Amino acid sequence: MKLLAVKPGEEVIATLSRCAAEAGITNGAIVSLIGAIDACAISNMPATDANSDVVTEYRQPFELSGTGEIVDGKVHVHVVLGREGDMALAGHLHWAKVDTFFVHAYTLSLSADDR
Repeated sequence: MKLLAVKPGEEVIATLSRCAAEAGITNGAIVSLIGAIDACAISNMPATDANSDVVTEYRQPFELSGTGEIVDGKVHVHVVLGREGDMALAGHLHWAKVDTFFVHAYTLSLSADDR
């Protein structure tokens, strides 16, 4: 298992992509994602069209948890975001900015035999 860390001043998807490449993880699982972010964009599908995305941007702090995968070097993450008022949002993470805290991704790499 490898820990990929996103520090203040970094963007989550770009940093995880870079760190995975540096660790030699081309294909694998993001088993657990935990931390806090200050802004992000997530998407969900409209009820009438499973092939479309509705992307919404948020500029506020969130607690973050999630899981995902790395396929052919591309990071794909789904998250649950907790915000003020004990409310939660969930969706596909397009980008997230860490300014105050951190995000940690615990990853497992797949070998060629595992695919």
